[in-house]
Amino acid sequence: LADAGLSSVLPLAPLTGDPGLITALVEHWRPETSTFHMPFGEVTITLEDVATLTVLATDGDAVVVDIQDEDWSAMCLRLLGRAPTNLGGSVIRIAWLRETFDELPLSASPQTTEQFARAYALSLMGGVLFSDRSGGSVHLQYLLLVEDWRRAGRFAWGAAVLSYLYREMGRSALQMTTSSSLGGDFGGWSALLMIWTWERFSHTSPLHAETGAQITQDAATWPSVASGQHPSAWRSVLPVKAVV
Repeated sequence: LADAGLSSVLPLAPLTGDPGLITALVEHWRPETSTFHMPFGEVTITLEDVATLTVLATDGDAVVVDIQDEDWSAMCLRLLGRAPTNLGGSVIRIAWLRETFDELPLSASPQTTEQFARAYALSLMGGVLFSDRSGGSVHLQYLLLVEDWRRAGRFAWGAAVLSYLYREMGRSALQMTTSSSLGGDFGGWSALLMIWTWERFSHTSPLHAETGAQITQDAATWPSVASGQHPSAWRSVLPVKAVV
């Protein structure tokens, strides 16, 4: 994962989105300009924000998948070493990945280790970085991105994550023009959106669960706060509660 440039995501992966905070932000998002329209003006998440908050690369090769006539079951066997028995297309359940590749055997060969790492990277992309509205599934196209670890290390992951989040914010904003709420229908890396908000609007940052004091952090230290979190520690109200 370090070779692929994805290891900095691990401390932030347990964070879950706060529905109240995300809904409030989507209400201010304008797809035409990809900015939040606030009473004081326009603001947005920039590539510099992504690089600072997540340490993901924002300069490098474009994250593009060249999909041809793939035999998805054969690809799973080649890159993961196994495939679901009921795989009927190009989508795989994240729950199956987590159950099947739950613990790396102590005597694992280098090939098996790479297969487990690919499975984890696939669940990370489908469940965190490029999460969609499928309800726990991930497209196997992402598996091709970590077929070659050295090539993966040249990708501008941060730019891809931000552009994907922009698109999902736009979709959600358009949805809210016909509905009063998101209804849990939101894709993209919600934790990035939350951490950016805490950094730029300090009154929304987490409160210490025991002291009730506002948690203020330098941008580079948010991962250290997140690393001790369990998803259940984050409440769906403002301001967000956290245990540190």
